[in-house]
Amino acid sequence: MVSPMCQYSAKNGCVSDWHLMHLGQFVVSGAGLIMVEMTNVEARGRISPYCVGLYNDENERALKKTVDSCRSYARTPIGIQLAHAGRKASTQPPWLGRRFIGPESGGWQPAAPSPIAGDSGQVPDVLSVKDIKQLIKAFAKAAVRANKIGFDAIELHAAHGYLLHQFLSPVSNARDDQYGGRLENRMRFPLQVYEAVREVWPDHKPIGVRVSATDWMDGGWTLDDTVEFARMLKDLGCDWIDVSSGGIIGHQDIKVGPGYQVHLSKAVREKAEIPTIAVGLITEPSQAEKIILNGEADVVAMARGMLYNPRWPWHAARELGAYIAYPNQYLRCKPSVH
Repeated sequence: MVSPMCQYSAKNGCVSDWHLMHLGQFVVSGAGLIMVEMTNVEARGRISPYCVGLYNDENERALKKTVDSCRSYARTPIGIQLAHAGRKASTQPPWLGRRFIGPESGGWQPAAPSPIAGDSGQVPDVLSVKDIKQLIKAFAKAAVRANKIGFDAIELHAAHGYLLHQFLSPVSNARDDQYGGRLENRMRFPLQVYEAVREVWPDHKPIGVRVSATDWMDGGWTLDDTVEFARMLKDLGCDWIDVSSGGIIGHQDIKVGPGYQVHLSKAVREKAEIPTIAVGLITEPSQAEKIILNGEADVVAMARGMLYNPRWPWHAARELGAYIAYPNQYLRCKPSVH
């Protein structure tokens, strides 16, 4: 699977020619699933003014044009990751330092579960219960648009310090109502979002959820919390848990190395008895194959590795002795031909 990767190249929430080029290289790569980048359900939910949205007709038309163009050359399944940035909204792209952009400079005031600043330093507005109900509807409306466009799957983004994760983690959620406090309450909003999206999404199309399995810090969201969340999602019909980690704050103590998050995927898969996706410094075909064969995940997702080598699946198939389809225009480069 090609992981969702923010490109910070949209205009007013609409994908651009860059996105067609970016996604087009992957639909002919032999990957099993392409996941479109974090796509926000309201304008206020974008990470930056240059992030993709699916909250109006213009956004929908732009995405449909891109998806239709990709589909004209390959039938690779394409999914979309629906999300909201919460307190991490209204910042510059990462290559400009992710600085907060105020309303006077074309940005906006972010909103979150509690008035606790994230890495941008901006204290967000607090979402009221009425606001939360409207956001649940916004996720559902975006899912309806995604189906009209023709996406094959939805992934809800409850990881990396964005809004759904902000509700889950005690680090960012200090509410004392039905959406804060004990674990059951902190899970309430993300579970309600899942239920609302599942209700409007066709039964034959899957929905997964990306999580940060741990905040990597004392007093934060834990692996045990993730397992309980995964069990609740499974009971609601969730098809997979995409297991990442971190992101609630920028200075977490994470020991990074090859496959450093795979053990988290394995734990969720075994304890919650739900299919999982493993992600994070998985770069070699033999490494990816071992993860699947050992039952540590059901799917391996790649992001930076696919940017570095968009033909990674071709080379993996060659190394592992598997068959993979090539576009007719590229058959001359297939090893068995040349």
